[in-house]
Amino acid sequence: MRLFHRPPRPARVPLRWKIAALAAATAALVVAAVGVLVHVWTAQDIRSRAEAQAFNGVYSAMDVHRRTGTLADGAEIDPAALPAPLRNPADGSRHTAYDGHVDGNVGPSFWAAQRVGGPGSAVLAVRVNMSSELHELRRLDVTMAVASLITLAAVTPLAVFGAGLLARRLRRVSETAGRISAGDLDARTGPTKGRDEVSDIAATVDLMADSLGRRLRTERQFTADVAHELRTPVGGLLAAADLLPPGETEDLLRARVRDLRGLVEDLLEISRLDAGAEQPVRHHVPLGAVVAEAVTRTGFDAQVTVAAAAADVRAAATVETDPRRLERIVGNLVVNAHRHGDAPVEVTVEGRTVVVRDHGPGFPRDLLLNGPRRFHTGAAERGSGHGLGLTIALGQARLLGAELRLDNAPDGGAVATLRLPA
Repeated sequence: MRLFHRPPRPARVPLRWKIAALAAATAALVVAAVGVLVHVWTAQDIRSRAEAQAFNGVYSAMDVHRRTGTLADGAEIDPAALPAPLRNPADGSRHTAYDGHVDGNVGPSFWAAQRVGGPGSAVLAVRVNMSSELHELRRLDVTMAVASLITLAAVTPLAVFGAGLLARRLRRVSETAGRISAGDLDARTGPTKGRDEVSDIAATVDLMADSLGRRLRTERQFTADVAHELRTPVGGLLAAADLLPPGETEDLLRARVRDLRGLVEDLLEISRLDAGAEQPVRHHVPLGAVVAEAVTRTGFDAQVTVAAAAADVRAAATVETDPRRLERIVGNLVVNAHRHGDAPVEVTVEGRTVVVRDHGPGFPRDLLLNGPRRFHTGAAERGSGHGLGLTIALGQARLLGAELRLDNAPDGGAVATLRLPA
């Protein structure tokens, strides 16, 4: 049951999907890094081996050429495709150069060259084609990519499953905390699987609930004891006030004693609501008539409007509820509207809904966000907030299973909407 208005929460992404996405992204990064390293290392190895093969090839071809005058091992004399840096090699020295030119199935290549004789003599060169090795490298890249996709396809469901286990444990703790915040002081998470941070959080929540429950029970018992003990002396004060001679002093004293008695009765009512000692006594009653009677008993002027075919307020819908508690809720809302708002105060009954509206400054923002606080009133001499009236109205609405929402009208004024259950 929503008792007061809270701003809507933004849509959230479940934790399990965040963890799964993080695991998948981590796996993808690892696979990509490994693939890049393998590619770079393999490409460098291919070039190194091609360079060494060309270098050694020139040595062998030069030896054969000097002994037999023939060309071996694919050697050429002054080939047209020889890279420019190798056209004028130093005498007697072997040099290599990379040629990135590709012509069909030839290239990229590594060249090695050496002069046959002295300065100005021909250049003997050997070319090592790397196209087949680079083709194998591309096949390796494709294989790595396919393996990466298969790995991701296997890792992602495992990550979702593992994250789901963690999320369920955290959700259990969250649900317990939510039940505690809603007033269920007996809610506990209980033992959880594993010995990790989630187990620590669950144990801490349970310890917090134990401590909070003890403190709240002590506070409630203290409030009930104080209110109960005050009833007798307050009754005595009221009886003693009857013995005073008529006059201004007697009227003032009577008014203060009545206020004190009302406060004691409110405290007792709150303590019973907190302790769960109250039970509604339901009857089928005409809603309009009960609301009109509640407004009349407050002694304040309020316009009651019943959305029914007949003008008589008794023609409103019949509801099954506790009429005494319903009168208590409506009466407190009307009194609060007069004390902290401005006239006119309007009470509208439509179906199972009762709306009480004033034309004052409206409910404070703190009340709309956090609900009313006990012993805080809208009167200037008592600070900001509200007293016990709204607290009792909210407690009685909860007991009836009704929804009581506090809000502000767009054109000004406080609006309290009570929706009774079907």
